[in-house]
Amino acid sequence: MSMAVASSLRSLARRRPRLRLPAAPLVVPGGRAALLSGAAEEAAPLAAAEAAAAAAPPAPGRKVLESFREEFEIGGRSIAFETGKMARFANGSVVISMEDTHVLSTVAAAKSSEPVRDFLPLTVDYQEKQYAQGVIPTTYMRREGAPKERELLCGRIIDRPIRPLFPPGFYHEVQIMVNVLSSDGKQDPDVMAANASSAALMLSDIPWNGPIGVIRVGRINGTFVLNPTVDELGLSDLNLVYACSRDKTLMIDVQAREITERDLQAGMKLAHSEAIKCIDPQIRLAKRAGKENKEYKISLISDTSYEKIRTFSEAPIEEVFTDSSYGKFERGEALEKITQSVKAKLEEENDEDSLKFLHKAVDTVRKQVIRKRIIEEGLRVDGRQLDEVRPLYCESNTYPVLHGSALFSRGDTQVLCTVTLGAPGDAQRLDSIVGPPTKRFMLHYSFPPFSINEVAKRGGLNRREVGHGTLAEKALLAVLPPESDFPYTVRVNSEVMASDGSTSMASVCGGSMALMDAGIPVREHVAGVSVGLVSQVDAATGEISNYRILTDILGLEDHLGDMDFKIAGTKKGITAIQLDIKPAGIPLDIICESLEPARKARNQILDRMDQEISTARAINDGSSPRLATLSFSSDSLRKLLFHRKKIEQETGARVSVSDGTVTIVAKTQEIMDKAIEKVEFLVGREIEVGRTYKGIVSSIKEYGAFVEFNGGQQGLLHISELSHEPVAKVSDVVTVGQSLSLRCIGQDVRGNIKLSLKATLPQPRSKKDLKSKDPLPSQVSGWAAVENMSSVDADAEPSSTEHENGTTEEAPAFSTPSVIIRSAADYDAQDDANGPKKRAKAAKSSPRPYKPASECHEVRKATAKKATGATTKKTKKVKIEESGSNGLQTSGSDVPEQTADNTLDLNQSPTNFQSGAMKLGDVVTAKVYRIRAFGLVLELSDGARGMHKFEANGQKEFEVGQELLVKCSSFNAKGIPVFSLLD
Repeated sequence: MSMAVASSLRSLARRRPRLRLPAAPLVVPGGRAALLSGAAEEAAPLAAAEAAAAAAPPAPGRKVLESFREEFEIGGRSIAFETGKMARFANGSVVISMEDTHVLSTVAAAKSSEPVRDFLPLTVDYQEKQYAQGVIPTTYMRREGAPKERELLCGRIIDRPIRPLFPPGFYHEVQIMVNVLSSDGKQDPDVMAANASSAALMLSDIPWNGPIGVIRVGRINGTFVLNPTVDELGLSDLNLVYACSRDKTLMIDVQAREITERDLQAGMKLAHSEAIKCIDPQIRLAKRAGKENKEYKISLISDTSYEKIRTFSEAPIEEVFTDSSYGKFERGEALEKITQSVKAKLEEENDEDSLKFLHKAVDTVRKQVIRKRIIEEGLRVDGRQLDEVRPLYCESNTYPVLHGSALFSRGDTQVLCTVTLGAPGDAQRLDSIVGPPTKRFMLHYSFPPFSINEVAKRGGLNRREVGHGTLAEKALLAVLPPESDFPYTVRVNSEVMASDGSTSMASVCGGSMALMDAGIPVREHVAGVSVGLVSQVDAATGEISNYRILTDILGLEDHLGDMDFKIAGTKKGITAIQLDIKPAGIPLDIICESLEPARKARNQILDRMDQEISTARAINDGSSPRLATLSFSSDSLRKLLFHRKKIEQETGARVSVSDGTVTIVAKTQEIMDKAIEKVEFLVGREIEVGRTYKGIVSSIKEYGAFVEFNGGQQGLLHISELSHEPVAKVSDVVTVGQSLSLRCIGQDVRGNIKLSLKATLPQPRSKKDLKSKDPLPSQVSGWAAVENMSSVDADAEPSSTEHENGTTEEAPAFSTPSVIIRSAADYDAQDDANGPKKRAKAAKSSPRPYKPASECHEVRKATAKKATGATTKKTKKVKIEESGSNGLQTSGSDVPEQTADNTLDLNQSPTNFQSGAMKLGDVVTAKVYRIRAFGLVLELSDGARGMHKFEANGQKEFEVGQELLVKCSSFNAKGIPVFSLLD
């Protein structure tokens, strides 16, 4: 038996390896009791472990989130609604997804409403956080701040089609919050957010007469594109956002590039047929996961109270609206007196229920009176016809000191628009998760309280002001020149001076004139007008039975009408549209019908604007800023980055650096020149011979001074180039640190850039010149070859100068240099024609210092007393070293010193002509060398060439090789003679 117990204990030890049992005791007589007691001691810890395991908390279970999903397809792209996975406590929550873009929309409503409220406090908060695109915000706190303009605009896109579908009398506070969870940058989340908000309202218990469908339509190369990507929108000439119910239109928002009314109608009809595809998935999702509608308090006036108020107020209200002489404020004061009179009567009767809805009831009576007169009699409040535009007033250049300004008035609505031009670096930086990073054209709309004679506190960004400004901005953007042609940043400010309807469309008209006044080359004017609707609904069917379309609506007609249809564009087509409605939808046919009266009114306004200003002014007129763009290498700009602020402080100009380009904006040309000079001194430009630079003397030697100029480059100012007079010591003229204006005259054999100070100083007159009583005009000693010259040079028209003696001398059309460098072959041919002469051998040592053309190649005048056979002085040729570095632009020609013998007498025969002595009025014989579109290339007797320009109706029948008798009438900028034909 003891053996069996020991065996069972060993098997137990094998099954539970964590229990270490001692070796089995030896089997001895009387040892059974000891063995049993030992087994009991070992089993006690095992029982304690099992009890502890039973007392431990159970492991957490797996939570199952029940979610519901509905998928559908529009335009080849799959879209999905999903609910139940996130924001489960919200009254309604939906996540909409399209590819890798996901947007969450939630909705909540207050449990009770305030008894005195008579409007729907609907709030839509749309937010794009930077985590949606994997970016940390660049703000100081690295957090998202106040709502940006784009977020406010997207909130309006959601609000406008949803608000009309809430039932009348529902005044509970409703909040819709939209968050972009992730974005791939391809799809704009605004349309997705509107559809998700509609689905969230369908899932909630809030009374709402939805759902709606929202879609975006573009057009690329004449083909409509459904839900285009951001890249496709850049190629599209149409950006249409369309919202609708199953059979009516709720909201339209358009930005276009002068699209015609016919094409827009086709786009809207296509959008309606595709947008309703979003409705059925929402209905199916609401059936699966939606809540039943809750009983909310509806604040409606009783029929008894309304009839009592209507009886007291209808007749006096009709008298006010029958008199068209009332102005806006006079009419308002008269209506307020009527309201106070009705209030006094109700207080006498102690009718508390009617007093609660007094203002709402009087407004309803007023609305019915106006609508009845318009529909039945066709009479408007101010006595105009239904399609008549109010009187217009246009004024441009209102304030000349501004870059651009204009004042526009339509009726009592008045707007002042100003334009400010800035550098490309002044463009607005956008932190949106889609779209461009910057915006170079901005229109800021301001609606101060004094414009409606009210007292109010000015705050930050206002949703209405942002929406109206963006609408006008989109309208004008279509006619702006491309950035490559007009690199300025443009800001338009629209200040509403008086408001009586459609101030946003007045901002379009005033902004268009202000842009032209600022010198911006817009293609044509843009104008806008607002169209309204007054309809009569059949009580039995709920459909519109009669309606009237109103052109250029007043503020009162906007308030009491059914829609505010703002349409802006040019004479070619529409550039922007915004439709807001008050009833629960308007048929698309009525909206399409409204486009034609809007077009006619728009053309009338455009004609009046063209009478004031029809083309853009010159950009440099008035106070328009100057803009210059300089291109440098990236390495050269490193110095400028550290000194940009210093240049701006010293000059007053604004300097921006980006991608190897420096842009300078200055108020005046003087400031611009000063800023360019400092930039070029720091960065450096390509060195050109004959150009003047500013430099600073860095060191002085016995033979000259070294000057730092053009972005740190060193140049040699030789002692012989300090002054026209002999200089004994360099330090007598210049000192270290002195700033000088020097002219580059070449480069020596050691690679030093040669500079000259005396070339910038006036040339002193010699004694011989002072004794000369009748000096001849300056003569040109030669010209360059014209075979490869552009024919544009022949377009220059010669000018003439009348002397005191009555003679007229023709002058070059362009400024002619004092010396024209010719080739060595030309001078060899001239020397052979003049006779054998001894040539001076060119020195083979280091080259002589370069002298400017005006110094080294002085033209000597011939007098009438000079004999024909006078001896000829030896001419000298100075070899100009060609530069192979530092970008020096020089000519490797030999320049002779002109003598009296190689000048041509005025009476000299054309056959003895020498090209080096050509002057104005010389008559020579030339052959036609080449025939061009604008003139002839002529070859003279010594092989030199000139040109003849065809006149407007001149003869053009010439042959190559034909000899012509011509007269030198002028020289072009390159020294090429321009000849006129002699009969």
